[in-house]
Amino acid sequence: MSSLQLHGFTQTDYGPDKQVVNCIAYQHGKALGAITVEDISEFLKRDGVFVWVGLHEPDEEVLRKIQEEFSLHELAIEDAHAAHQRPKLEEYGESLFIVLKTAQLVDDVIAFGETHIFVGKRFIVTVRHGPSLSYTNVRQHCELRPQRLAEGPGFVLYAVMDFVVDNYRPLIDIFEDKFKQLETVTLQGNFDRHVITEFYNLKRSLMDVRNAVQPLLEVCSRLMRLHPDIVSKEGRVYFRDINDHITRIVEAADNMREMLTTAMQVNLALVTFRQNDVVKRLAGWGAILAIPTMLFSLYGMNFADMPELKWPFGYPVVLGVVGVGCVLLYWKLKRAGWL
Repeated sequence: MSSLQLHGFTQTDYGPDKQVVNCIAYQHGKALGAITVEDISEFLKRDGVFVWVGLHEPDEEVLRKIQEEFSLHELAIEDAHAAHQRPKLEEYGESLFIVLKTAQLVDDVIAFGETHIFVGKRFIVTVRHGPSLSYTNVRQHCELRPQRLAEGPGFVLYAVMDFVVDNYRPLIDIFEDKFKQLETVTLQGNFDRHVITEFYNLKRSLMDVRNAVQPLLEVCSRLMRLHPDIVSKEGRVYFRDINDHITRIVEAADNMREMLTTAMQVNLALVTFRQNDVVKRLAGWGAILAIPTMLFSLYGMNFADMPELKWPFGYPVVLGVVGVGCVLLYWKLKRAGWL
């Protein structure tokens, strides 16, 4: 790879965790080995050869060299360098530019990254930005299937997209488990501000996942209907499989969002019911206390003649009347479910 120095690159630009992670040529489904970026154009002159380049957060210099080797459109290169793109598929002449959102769970928070893909008849370039799993396993998976790999970049595109989409399914499973835990706490009827916060955070995470995955339905649809020079007729069924996976993820996210909305409403209803129950109890005890308050307040009035003041049994009779009245009212309220 010393020839890279002729073009301003160094040996450190290559290898794991570098800007150029891999640059490998394939012929008839078999790997010819790692090549330099400068040698790409020479290998593309061979029959049945395509090149797969893997980049990780490349700088402008590396992208410009890739643009030169594959004749990529300037606007697509600018998008790949700037990142922060929405999931999409754009056509530039004989090549396609595809943006995928990658996701993984980091400390119980979804970390989103991006994978930009340039794909043509004889090449595929994957550009990773932000949190993203390595595509080493994808490359190994493809190389173990030389018959499929002989189809060219279309199969590699399928393998990368399938890998990205499949990584969303475990997130949905984790969200479902978390929802069940929150649902259990909610149905206990205890108000917890933390639960409401968790419900909101979970709903927002599901919305982020849906927004990242849902646009890929259109991407798969276009790949299945158009671009036969990149995706063969036999290969369209595999993108249909990806489309099915995306549909299930979107449906699962939508269903869970609806359940979260319902759970939040149930939580609010339970809190309201509990508050009403407390209010009824307070009102019941207030009614009981109203009886002695009313009678005893009469004796605080400055009347000249008060009934039974000089009767020796007046005091215990009044207490008895108050006691009986309070017991009767308590019994009535208890039967009514207020106490």
